[in-house]
Amino acid sequence: MSKKSPISNDQQKIFLVSLGCPKNLVDSENMLGFLQQAGFDFTADPAEADVAVINTCGFLQSAVEEAIESILKMVALKGNGVLKRVVVTGCMVQRYGYKLRKEIPEVDAWLGTAGIAKIVEGAGSCAGSGAGLFYLSRPNYLADHTVPRVQTTPFYMSYLKIAEGCSHRCSYCMIPRLRGPYRSRALDSLLYEAEEMVAAGVREINLVAQDTTFFGKDSKGEITLENLLQNLVGIEGLQWIRLLYCHPDRISDGLLALLETEEKICPYLDLPFQHVNAEILEAMGRPIREETPLELVRRIRTANRNIYLRTTVMVGFPGETGKIFQELCAFIEETRFHHVGVFAFSPEKGTAAYRLEPKVDPDAAAERKSILLERQAAVSRDLNRELVRQVLPVLIEGECEETPLLLSGRTSWMAPEVDGRVLINKGTGIPGEIMPVRISEAHTYDLVGEIVEDPGAEFF
Repeated sequence: MSKKSPISNDQQKIFLVSLGCPKNLVDSENMLGFLQQAGFDFTADPAEADVAVINTCGFLQSAVEEAIESILKMVALKGNGVLKRVVVTGCMVQRYGYKLRKEIPEVDAWLGTAGIAKIVEGAGSCAGSGAGLFYLSRPNYLADHTVPRVQTTPFYMSYLKIAEGCSHRCSYCMIPRLRGPYRSRALDSLLYEAEEMVAAGVREINLVAQDTTFFGKDSKGEITLENLLQNLVGIEGLQWIRLLYCHPDRISDGLLALLETEEKICPYLDLPFQHVNAEILEAMGRPIREETPLELVRRIRTANRNIYLRTTVMVGFPGETGKIFQELCAFIEETRFHHVGVFAFSPEKGTAAYRLEPKVDPDAAAERKSILLERQAAVSRDLNRELVRQVLPVLIEGECEETPLLLSGRTSWMAPEVDGRVLINKGTGIPGEIMPVRISEAHTYDLVGEIVEDPGAEFF
């Protein structure tokens, strides 16, 4: 294949791969914003692109391996003359940048987590500007509403990153090194961005940060998460506000009161407990403070409004015996979470947990993961069956990916990408609208139902 001839920025096309979490996706959207301002165009087909940008995750070794695979694919396209430049950004660069530059010299630019605003320089131009760009500095970047952004999520849903970095010291986690200390955004900046989103058609905003409940703690009480939520619910046209990544230590009574009384705030909390055993939590750097995980769950469930809970837990952490694992199993079965994610411990070099003993055999950890997921599946099926014949508010997302014969949507307690969905087999749905759906079938993770045509139908 012949190489492409030099062209100007406003003719060049960018192909972007965004790996990792929604927080990383927001960074990708900001980079697309800078590139759009500079005159670049975009394509979803790397064969049509001039520049490939891979925004990486470096949290776990599995994520690093996924990023390396993506980079090598783009480097191969460059070698065949399909691409002119390959740019790699994000957490993996922040973690392994110097080593990667030596091992993959075909990459034209490397940008760490503080290099978002340098993406245009990294992408270069027909004159080859930015060749060999390597930007790795202290992770201190904080985007605000003035940073351009191109929305890549469906028109009705977006993520609002309310802070950057993390000031916790969980022993298994690299994030403080990769992203720097916790930095809350200004309240006015967040409200301006949220209003702009809603004006553009967004109906669902998902708040994200490494710890959303830490919001404002670095401002000496000048702003709080409760302040932010109270202002967001006043935005006309915004229908759903969802909280993701809530640290269990900071679920205040004031926050629960807002969840109970403000209908716009989804009755949903994402609480990554990681474990329940006191010794394991201590070793994780997440010691039990004022209340145990079980006590917190019980406090949340005293609310009059039914608040749906998601958690993530880690199995195979150093020191987790069979007896301790059974303690975790009992907790999951008693609390009956609607959504549970299970991860096997990954020993990451550079973390305190990397050297902890005694190690748990990886095969044993994998078996524990399977056991826990199987037990949670039984809980999920039971909880979903309780919803059959109920009419639920469902955000219509469009045709199901597997078949155009079904529509797909989500309830207010189903976060994008990570939770289940509602498959709709009857009725006319309008993408982006919240519509009444009567549930007819319940499966382990998904529900099936039909749109209720009666405009007076009430939700249950």
